[in-house]
Amino acid sequence: MILTTPLLERLAREGAVHVVATPANAAVLAHHPAVASVIVYDKRNADAGLAGLRRVAARLRATGATTAYMAQGSWRTAALARWAGVASVGFDTSAGRWLYSRRVPYRNDWHHAQRLWGLADDPRAPSVAAPGPLRPSLFPSADDEAQVTALLAAAGVESGEPLVALAPGSVWATKRWPSYDALAGALVARLPAARVVVIGAGGDAPLAAAIGEAVRQRGGRPVLDATGRLSLLGSAALLARCTLLVTNDSAPLHLASAMNTPTVALFGPTVPSMGFGPLADRQVVLGRHELTCRPCSAHGGQACPLGHWQCMRDVQPSAVTEQIVREMRARQ
Repeated sequence: MILTTPLLERLAREGAVHVVATPANAAVLAHHPAVASVIVYDKRNADAGLAGLRRVAARLRATGATTAYMAQGSWRTAALARWAGVASVGFDTSAGRWLYSRRVPYRNDWHHAQRLWGLADDPRAPSVAAPGPLRPSLFPSADDEAQVTALLAAAGVESGEPLVALAPGSVWATKRWPSYDALAGALVARLPAARVVVIGAGGDAPLAAAIGEAVRQRGGRPVLDATGRLSLLGSAALLARCTLLVTNDSAPLHLASAMNTPTVALFGPTVPSMGFGPLADRQVVLGRHELTCRPCSAHGGQACPLGHWQCMRDVQPSAVTEQIVREMRARQ
């Protein structure tokens, strides 16, 4: 959803944009000026089954929309557009492509934000790259900003104190770099003036606790643990105040891209050339680029298929630390 926002901004120049979204993703678009309305499709609960699909289709039809751009390519989404009587445009690799009114080639050599942006290209002209670099956009509310301000104040963070954000979690186990605690401990010695901030979902609290303990043992400033304490837009607001983010290939990477926060991205089972790398102005990707087994899947997995997990295990904290120090010095 975050990477869809450049497409939404492009479409909004031509008319009202209505977005069908799951309950979790709907919150990402709150306050976005390119979005006229969000139609929540709770496919697992209130809108489950064919009856729910048809109810949502009726809501979509009522907007007067004429074209649906299929950022999510399932057959269910394609059926939704068909039942709403709306022409659909989507990728020729999508599961629901047989129901589309027009299929667009899926460009493996483009970032996914660019691929999505290209869905709105004129079908009579060849596909072209976007004019200038694309970056997603998010709009945290005043309440989101106030929650971040309160969180920082409660932690005793002083104005101008450098904040290094760590995002150690991921839905996919093989994407989680295992050395964030060692990295945090090293930062105490190399960047004593900086404060470590941990962001993520509530389930990432044990990872945050390990990071906090590593910093405590090295005598560093107490870690600000924000896991499970902020919404996605709240996390975006916090990242906007951070000097830098270190993250796996996961949602915080895209939040940082939207807020243009300098990013050090750690890629293991996946690779940026698949189209999901960072888009901040200042960004670097670290990983074991020489491994021939990468990428091993489109999303990563819960276990390394070869059993060694070298793609993440062998990324050294010292290399990540040096990259952070280099970035922090460049911003001074």
